[in-house]
Amino acid sequence: MIAAALRRIGLVEDHESVIIGVSAMLSAEADLEVVASAGTVRELLDQTHDLDLVVLDLRLADGSVPEENVRTLREHGVEVLVFTGAENAFLVRSAARAGVLGVIRKSEDASYVVDAVRRAASGAQVVTTDWAAAIDGDPRLSDVGLSPRQEEVLTLYASGEKASRVARLTGLSEQTVNDYLSRIRQKYSDAGRPAPTKTDLYKRAVEDGWLPVPESPHLQS
Repeated sequence: MIAAALRRIGLVEDHESVIIGVSAMLSAEADLEVVASAGTVRELLDQTHDLDLVVLDLRLADGSVPEENVRTLREHGVEVLVFTGAENAFLVRSAARAGVLGVIRKSEDASYVVDAVRRAASGAQVVTTDWAAAIDGDPRLSDVGLSPRQEEVLTLYASGEKASRVARLTGLSEQTVNDYLSRIRQKYSDAGRPAPTKTDLYKRAVEDGWLPVPESPHLQS
């Protein structure tokens, strides 16, 4: 049996008890390892960039803005899972807008936290009611201004179709589809919501309602 790849986890949290708690939760997992922790994003990145995932608290003593923290981490190639009390909807929306993989509460059971970290460290979205509510409740997420044709191309491509298949389904040439995708990416970038990869385009399509929020059993709890 092939062992699961080791995922390197960083924690950005300014409460020592939370760092100890999360580290203890993950210590028994052969495929997850907390390799660095810090009270700010900058301090963490000064330690290492070699991370598969950062578990980020929204309220930090340095007064930093969640949206900027998430973008800084993603600019360094690191995905983010928010770990929060979720008491501030504005902060949750701010993080969701920047492209986190999910939002989980500190009150969740340890087994759920471990599973969420494992999924996010593998690049999968962690769908929760807080994450979905943040997307649904943010009026700024719809300000990209896609044309109906761009919406059609985005929906097909982000749902998993290749550009050649999108071309056949829409009656466009493959070059025209790629041109549309470039314009779509530029519009998202101009709106402060960059989408350089296909996964990012999928996230934006979900955020803007072109694709449904993925179902999760936890949404029913």
